[in-house]
Amino acid sequence: MSTLQQAAAPQAFASAPIPLLSPGERAVPQNPPNRFIRLELEPDPDWYDPEERPVTTQFYRDDSRSILSTNDSPDIPFNFSLNPYRGCEHGCVYCYARPTHEYLGFSAGLDFESRVLVKERAPELLWEALRSPRWHPEPIALSGVTDPYQPVERKLRLTRRCLEVLLEFRNPVTVVTKNQLITRDVDLLHGLARHHAVAVMISLTTLDPSLRRVMEPRTSPPPARLTTVRFLAEAGIPVGILMSPVIPGLTDHEMPKLLAAAAAAGAQWAGYVPLRLPLGVEPIFVEWLSRYYPQRQEKILNRLRELRGGRLNDPQFGDRMTGTGQLAAQLNQLFQVSCRRAGLATEGPTLSVAAFCSPVRHAQLELFD
Repeated sequence: MSTLQQAAAPQAFASAPIPLLSPGERAVPQNPPNRFIRLELEPDPDWYDPEERPVTTQFYRDDSRSILSTNDSPDIPFNFSLNPYRGCEHGCVYCYARPTHEYLGFSAGLDFESRVLVKERAPELLWEALRSPRWHPEPIALSGVTDPYQPVERKLRLTRRCLEVLLEFRNPVTVVTKNQLITRDVDLLHGLARHHAVAVMISLTTLDPSLRRVMEPRTSPPPARLTTVRFLAEAGIPVGILMSPVIPGLTDHEMPKLLAAAAAAGAQWAGYVPLRLPLGVEPIFVEWLSRYYPQRQEKILNRLRELRGGRLNDPQFGDRMTGTGQLAAQLNQLFQVSCRRAGLATEGPTLSVAAFCSPVRHAQLELFD
């Protein structure tokens, strides 16, 4: 794999009440072992200081020959997803996608956010997929794993070019992001909205800037995400809020205020998912708690066990998205009541495929006119 470019070390955001992250430091500074690889590199702490030698993000070319991933999980509301990037610069400590990097020979820790694979041919591959006679139009999730508007998208513009293809075919798409960069593409989103072919969800986990700073270090701050909701709503783009994950004992108390703020900004619906800790995410999250919230650590972990049937993670379909037991029921009740008071729906709009139009097929038919 050849390196495409290197980004500068991430800078600290605006000062928080408690200075928890120094410039260049990451929420996940370590690389836990890859579960598929026996050998591992352990840097000498006397030689390596992350503050003196911050890790820069490297980007690698991904030569995938197809771009649409299929999904048959019964608790995920889409069949096809599109991910222009593998790995994510945002560096959210809780990200359920971290273990996918282990399939590439990397770690679910620091590697996931500092070694990002780029699908340079994503727009062309998408165009080929949609023009195929085998494609039956239906909504595509952009994206189902990593954020399509992570910082490098500002330069590479792969997500924008994919939206251009989707608009050309008028194929419906759902977008989930934590980044205000999505406002750059409001022209394309508006074009899709004219055909009832787009829905956007802004992922908002907390209104606390200090917590966001150490938990999601390179995402847009909460006020910027609410501004994004307002901007999209005023532009006529269907927009909702996804409170994912909800972390019992850390962020669950924010749900009423967060949903009310989202509704005031123009959000039309909301959703939530309790924290999931699959595979390598569990030790990463536990270590993060011990560093930043040691006094709350046991309370948070115990509530997670209560939510997950005595374990920190439950991979069972259905249960993994809601949790089980009394705490899960309380979270759901809090969500339903908060949405009702804020005037938010609990489901997004149904997207339409009626306007789907293949330019290639139409051109071929014109040959017989």
